[in-house]
Amino acid sequence: MIERWTISAAVGELRCVLLALMAALAGATPSQAQQFSADLVRTHNGVTTAAGHLYVSGGKVRIESPDFPDGFFLIDSAEPVAYFVRPAQSVFMDARQSTVLTRLFVPVDPDNPCRQWRTMAEVAGLAEQGDWRCEAAGLETIEASETTAYRATPSTGRSFTGWIDRIRRFPLQVRTDDGAIVSIQGIRDERQPANLFELPNGARKFDPQSLIEQIKKSDVWVDAPRLAP
Repeated sequence: MIERWTISAAVGELRCVLLALMAALAGATPSQAQQFSADLVRTHNGVTTAAGHLYVSGGKVRIESPDFPDGFFLIDSAEPVAYFVRPAQSVFMDARQSTVLTRLFVPVDPDNPCRQWRTMAEVAGLAEQGDWRCEAAGLETIEASETTAYRATPSTGRSFTGWIDRIRRFPLQVRTDDGAIVSIQGIRDERQPANLFELPNGARKFDPQSLIEQIKKSDVWVDAPRLAP
């Protein structure tokens, strides 16, 4: 009886250990929402400058850039959308092609990052770029993380190389064809406040094209003069 109880207890303990191990592994899988913040740094022609700050929570990204001091960019790869938000004016608008950062620094599939990069290029309103090709170009350690380098080539447009962290499912460095490198430094793996990735309360969407159409219908619009035949 004692031997049977001992075996049963051992099996029970082993089951608890296995369940705990499975839970730990599940928490570490790439499919889980990664959360971290970091600095963005740009290097070109030997000169390094600050390129902003980046915050990530799952499929959402917030980018603050010194080039746009009156606002910040919000990306939601699940929608997918990319906005530029101006909190002081309580407005937001489509980011379009205002910065390449919203197209490159987004969550990606570490086995095929071109799919997300192409999607964000379409969100930016770039002309049809056809099929993209991603070619693995080796392994490299960046910010103490193992990354896989991919050479991304649209059927039209310029190629670039991105180094993907497989655990965070995110580019840690991108080099464009002109030699400029934007990299993530000082990564802080920590929970991010949800309000970082939310539009301000009451914010309205600003549509420049809609404003142009309204002006066209007003008395202030003047058509370009036509040349006489």
